[in-house]
Amino acid sequence: MKHSFLFSILLVLGAQNIFAQDEDRRVVATGVPFLLISGDARASGLGDQGVATRVDAFSQQWNASKYAFSQDQQGIALAFTPYLRDIATDINIAQLNYFNRISESGAFAASLKYFSLGEVELRQTADQVPQIESPNEFALDLSYSLRLSDLFSMGVTGRFISSDLRISSVDGDASAANTFAADISMFYRSEEEVYKDFNGRWRAGLSISNIGPKISYTDDDIGENFLPTNFRAGVGFDFILDPSNVIGVYAEVNKLLVPTPPKIETDENGVLTPDSQAALNDYNDTNEFSAIFSSWTDAPDGFSEELKEFTWALGAEYWYEDSFALRLGYFNESEEKGFRKFMTIGAGFKYSSITIDASYLFSTSPIQNPLEGTLRFGLTFNINSGAYYEY
Repeated sequence: MKHSFLFSILLVLGAQNIFAQDEDRRVVATGVPFLLISGDARASGLGDQGVATRVDAFSQQWNASKYAFSQDQQGIALAFTPYLRDIATDINIAQLNYFNRISESGAFAASLKYFSLGEVELRQTADQVPQIESPNEFALDLSYSLRLSDLFSMGVTGRFISSDLRISSVDGDASAANTFAADISMFYRSEEEVYKDFNGRWRAGLSISNIGPKISYTDDDIGENFLPTNFRAGVGFDFILDPSNVIGVYAEVNKLLVPTPPKIETDENGVLTPDSQAALNDYNDTNEFSAIFSSWTDAPDGFSEELKEFTWALGAEYWYEDSFALRLGYFNESEEKGFRKFMTIGAGFKYSSITIDASYLFSTSPIQNPLEGTLRFGLTFNINSGAYYEY
């Protein structure tokens, strides 16, 4: 499907700038935001969270250190996510994952995430022959996780990112914007403990993802965009009611570790005031690595605004005989920072070495979610299932 309106979306994705900010709503903008979109149906069914959930083949996006606790030696997973389905039929996110637990203590994984924006028609008048563009973005990851004790592991991930939003009809010399990033993560899983009426197990996870230099779409500073460097932390608890019935409950918080846009004021001629220009210059000059620390305290309205930059999610997952799962989740974001609020439901089916997951999203915000009303699917093939015994 060809669509000309997406040209404006490309400009937003390729060269986001803070002049779109409302005086009371300063959304933290980044380049390549597709990196933060959930790439698997299981995590999507839990409210888009996965840093402290049970390990699966899609752990690469959320917390690669979980792979060191996998009971399966290897796994291959495919996921497909339709995007903006009410507007276009050819905008999709696809993901391919592979992991291998090579020893009792170590595992490596690789993944490819591909975002296709379909075919875009570019024309200046209705009767003009359109110029067809096929913009796309992708990320290629490689990770290694190491189990440092029976209960704790850490992981590192390297990532190559390519964002091809060029408009060849405007600039024949334009090329894809490329950069590199890294993740660091850690995961804790307790021993199974005996309570009064059930057994239980705690989980906790933490990750900082997409640490890296700005991605540039032009030869000047205007085209530079912060990567969506993201802090993610979560906890989970399994209620092991009996060998056949397990209920897991999870909670997670996220915060982008990039600068908050400054307040922008203009004079009667629409020109930036000196203070606003100085603040904008400081914003553009902010080092992407120092922003990881300064982003915790740089909101113009202080601590109250800083708290609004956190998103949180809650989720629950019921497993029967480790072969059938039902999931429920909720995600919340401040009205002033994006206003994403939605509920999710999901299900999983496991037969032998094959797992199929699906999820569905219901928006609870007046602002429609691009994934509202779409089914997301995931397919996993586990190799040497149960090769490692995990109590």
